[in-house]
Amino acid sequence: MNNNDILRSIRYMLDLGDHKVVEITKLVDPAFALEKAEVLAFLRSEDDPGYLACSDGVLAHFLDGLVVHFRGRNESLPARPVEKRITNNLVLKKLRVAFEMKDTDLQDAFAAAGFPLSKPELTALFRQPGHANYRACGDQLLRNFLKGLTLRVRRD
Repeated sequence: MNNNDILRSIRYMLDLGDHKVVEITKLVDPAFALEKAEVLAFLRSEDDPGYLACSDGVLAHFLDGLVVHFRGRNESLPARPVEKRITNNLVLKKLRVAFEMKDTDLQDAFAAAGFPLSKPELTALFRQPGHANYRACGDQLLRNFLKGLTLRVRRD
């Protein structure tokens, strides 16, 4: 999935306005420059004239901001560096942390989207890339997770 699709899905899931997306993005680094007009351009379809591709840096700041927004900032720990490259596995990890999801919660989200995963399949998604049992999270897998998580969040 491209970054714009991920941003669109999370924004819909949480029913966030454009201004709130900017606020969440700045929770990690208040100096990070993101304007409401840019958010509007990210949300346009690719064939619209005002479309702007969402960079990995913007999505990384937004995902880290979601973690801070939902869980709060731990002042006793130093700030983590923002990732330079965003993968589907990283998006899955950040959303898991932000929503404080356990393995069973993740399995429920996948099952709600009609895409059940076993525990070994799930844990393989959270391993380090060099690990023998690492599995890359494909676009379909992430799309189904976002769909299941949306059903869960919007139901509440």
